[in-house]
Amino acid sequence: MSRLRDKYRTVDVLMIDDIQFIIGKDSTQEEFFHTFNELHQSGKQIILSSDRPPREMETLEERFRSRFSMGLVADVQIPDYETRMAILQRNDESRLADHRLGGAGIDNSIFDYIAENVTTSIRDLEGAYNKVIAHAMMNEIPYEQFSLDDAQEALKDVITSGERRIITIPVIVTAVSEFYGIREDELLSRRRTSDVVLPRQVAMYLCRVLTEAPLEEIGRNLGKKDHTTVINGINRIKSTIDTDSELSRAIDQIKKRLGVT
Repeated sequence: MSRLRDKYRTVDVLMIDDIQFIIGKDSTQEEFFHTFNELHQSGKQIILSSDRPPREMETLEERFRSRFSMGLVADVQIPDYETRMAILQRNDESRLADHRLGGAGIDNSIFDYIAENVTTSIRDLEGAYNKVIAHAMMNEIPYEQFSLDDAQEALKDVITSGERRIITIPVIVTAVSEFYGIREDELLSRRRTSDVVLPRQVAMYLCRVLTEAPLEEIGRNLGKKDHTTVINGINRIKSTIDTDSELSRAIDQIKKRLGVT
């Protein structure tokens, strides 16, 4: 712990992504509280990101909410088309600048296809770009010859050409794991810690409402959970979703990731 404190309490800039995940982790919160205070008193820079503003983190301790709100709070929205195009082009420029990778630039028509169809997040946008690059490399297609048809083939599991994306249990597990920042094997494990139990119950609930899978199949695919465990998990989410705005917002955001409105 002394090495941890020495490292993070002496930096000039501290940047933390997804700060909302410290909620409910008492020891982590305590260490961060003292680290925040020491850096702030020393005039250092602190940059935090989360999926909601401090005032909407209802289960966050007031001492954190007040400190998070004292700085400049900026709302970063999903990028528009022009920004998505710029991000893709910038990624390609970075690839071209890396002489180890070689190759030519990707045609802008492919970036247009990605930017028009991948609108959920920058992470998904960059993931689509990386799939295109990987497809070209694995199939030994020169970048300058990489066509829109090639891009559509590479992204057929991401972009469905106007057809509704098929929502399956594995797709839901992936989306929930990514949203909560845990590994899929953790979500499917027997762990009973709060950072895993809630995502697992959310996955059970979404499998129930977004698929036609019976309870036995949901349990089997979510770490071989029994029928009773699945029912209890679904009922817990059902009973709290209307009164817990944080949970409701999380489920809405996961549905958006799945293309469900």
